[in-house]
Amino acid sequence: MTDRTPSVLFVCVHNAGRSQMAAGYLRKLAGDRVEVRSAGSVPADRINPVAVEAMREEGIDITAERPKVLTPEAVQASDVVITMGCGDACPFFPGKRYEDWKLEDPAGQGIDAVRPIRDEIRRRIEDLVAELLD
Repeated sequence: MTDRTPSVLFVCVHNAGRSQMAAGYLRKLAGDRVEVRSAGSVPADRINPVAVEAMREEGIDITAERPKVLTPEAVQASDVVITMGCGDACPFFPGKRYEDWKLEDPAGQGIDAVRPIRDEIRRRIEDLVAELLD
């Protein structure tokens, strides 16, 4: 990209599962080399406890995170916007890189169903880190 720190925004509907897990992985794997944001088009009251448990198994603590509402400012301030099922709710700004990651929603699922979602998110984050920081 450039010499400045790239910024990534993860967006899902509730900002309680997929986007929080993705943000947790990116913070862990990229450290301060990438600015990380997450938001939801209709934020939940709290993070999905099964997502918290799944990430804890990976040594990543997301318990302090809170679902946040998606704002046009967050999109504008990001270089890469990765959506996960928020559809047309995500504002579009020219010049931004958009990706839509089709991932199953972990809402209402047990840990055995959430682990494969978590693992797929990790794989995609590893690819993203390699791409952004190459």
